[in-house]
Amino acid sequence: MRVTGAHRETARSRTLLLDVPGWPGHVAGQHVDVRLTAEDGYQAERSYSIASAPDGDRVELTVQRLADGEVSPYLADVLAAGDPLELRGPIGGWFVWEPAPTPVLLVAGGSGVVPLMAMIRTRAAAGTGAPFRLVYSVRGPGDAFYAAELAERQRGDDGLHVAYVYTRTTPPGWPAPPGRIGAGALTAPGWTPDRHPAVFVCGPTGFVEATAHLLVNAGPAPRSIKTERFGPSGGQS
Repeated sequence: MRVTGAHRETARSRTLLLDVPGWPGHVAGQHVDVRLTAEDGYQAERSYSIASAPDGDRVELTVQRLADGEVSPYLADVLAAGDPLELRGPIGGWFVWEPAPTPVLLVAGGSGVVPLMAMIRTRAAAGTGAPFRLVYSVRGPGDAFYAAELAERQRGDDGLHVAYVYTRTTPPGWPAPPGRIGAGALTAPGWTPDRHPAVFVCGPTGFVEATAHLLVNAGPAPRSIKTERFGPSGGQS
């Protein structure tokens, strides 16, 4: 496939627009494997979540540059329109959402918002109207992916609610000090366990484990909670 465009999401991340001829289609939450090959034949491969809703041969990936990464610095800063990439996918059948009327609670840590954004976009494209709540934990306002799009979608959709948790710095006038995600953010008014939402949690391993623990203690049946993690132990980048 080839890159058709790219735009910056944050200082360390950008979204790649890809044209993938013959793309079989994907389900929100799936990912792809991207492989780079150097001139000397050395290859490096990493997995990246798909950010876009199903849309013909068009696929979007949002990549965050990792300081010690082999693949992400090239994708986030060097790759240009017209460049080719090797891609395998779509991959994954567990951490996926297909349009349904059931309420959905999404919890993201950092770049873990990418597959959850695909779910939000798929919901909008399908016009299901299913109640969606995204709780998004980031270090500071400048680290949030898709901030303008999420704000716009929330303004025009009463069924979508986005709540931010800032762990290092907050916007001016923010009503709470910075800190880690707590049970209160996950059980906001109207989002108590008795609504039986489908729950998707994605982010670094420590974040996912802590959030899953809070959710189980709050009441949702463990089988309704699907998690996906990334970090040094493996998983997606």
